[in-house]
Amino acid sequence: MAKELRQSVAHLEGTMTAGLAVLCTASGYWTYMGVRGLLDGDGILPVGGAIIYSVAVAVGIFVFWSYMLRFMPLFGRGRARGGLWIALILGCGAIMAMSSWLNAAALAGSGAVEQHLALTVEEYQRRLEQAHENALAAQSLVPDLEREAERFRQLSDKERESGALTGTSGQGTVVELLAQKSAELRTLADQIRDSREALDRLYALGGQKLGTLREIVSASGDIADRSVVFAKEAVALVGIIADLQQSSLAQSVKRAAFDLAESFIAPSPSGGTSALGIAQNDVIQEIEAAIATTSQRLAQAAEEILERPKAEPFRFVPLAAAEAVLRYASEFIPSWAGAIAIDLMPGVLVLILMVVQGAIREREGGSDQVLQVTMGDMAAALAAQERLDELRARARKRAEEAERAEAAAASPPPKPAGEPEVTLAYDAAAGRRPRPSDGR
Repeated sequence: MAKELRQSVAHLEGTMTAGLAVLCTASGYWTYMGVRGLLDGDGILPVGGAIIYSVAVAVGIFVFWSYMLRFMPLFGRGRARGGLWIALILGCGAIMAMSSWLNAAALAGSGAVEQHLALTVEEYQRRLEQAHENALAAQSLVPDLEREAERFRQLSDKERESGALTGTSGQGTVVELLAQKSAELRTLADQIRDSREALDRLYALGGQKLGTLREIVSASGDIADRSVVFAKEAVALVGIIADLQQSSLAQSVKRAAFDLAESFIAPSPSGGTSALGIAQNDVIQEIEAAIATTSQRLAQAAEEILERPKAEPFRFVPLAAAEAVLRYASEFIPSWAGAIAIDLMPGVLVLILMVVQGAIREREGGSDQVLQVTMGDMAAALAAQERLDELRARARKRAEEAERAEAAAASPPPKPAGEPEVTLAYDAAAGRRPRPSDGR
């Protein structure tokens, strides 16, 4: 099993290298597109800078994963494996920092900017409606003003016709005072009612601007050019919202309510010191108290309108594609996943090789030092063995020749033919060496 696994790993090395090169090339291309979105202009410097950066990123990713694919699976355990894990984590972080977010900007940059524009349109619509509602809130004061004006008018008519207040009918101080205050309240109500037409016109114009902004968001074409047009229309819409906010007459109603009471000047009774004059004076005091009560009630109603949240000005801030992708990352999770996966996909290959190498070590006894012999290695080993045997044979032959030479040197030389043999004999009795004899 271990042999088959090793053969499979060897066969897939070419495929793995080619696949890694393709992934790095694709990552470099999308990195280039992301960098081009950040650099202004189409000159040599921006384009050249983007190319250099993208090539450097692609080469760096290829070298990093080549190292990881080569060394990571070789270590089964220990400090070396832990150090490689740290290097792998740091490398992945560096890749995401220098490439992945730019890939995401290239893949989803236009969509993220359109998302920003769409959310801006929604915010403008909310503020336009809020300003319109605040301006229309003053219209709710019209019934109160008309009711108080009608009450003063009716009292004036009754006093003039039947003397319901002073007991004496006819035109007089009380009738004139009541008619005056009724006219003031009715004039204020008419002003508020007449402002409705201008408010509706501003609101309709704001709606048209919102429609234009939505058309810009959904239109085709370069997102940067559309953002410029969007900004121009947004400025006009902000002005309309401000006009609506300032068109509210609640503040005018509040001031008029205070003036209604503070500017009250009690007229002199037309009846002088007579009973009619005394009655007129009492009625004038009652009218003053009623006017003060009406003034307080109207001022309180106007204050409640003024305390409503105002539609604060909202300034549109254009975003670059990369910045928009980071801000609205949660809206483009698939694009982020693809941008990160194209850079970190080789990490899956690293894990696969780690598992395969672990299985090989288990089947080969767990030793990290495994001898790998190819056919070339085996042929070289056989040739070396034959050479060694040849050298050993030569050495043995030289040794045998040397031994024969030594033996020949140590033996006596052979006697010549026809020479008598001389023998030496010892006289055992005498203990002396006799003369050589010739054998006779």
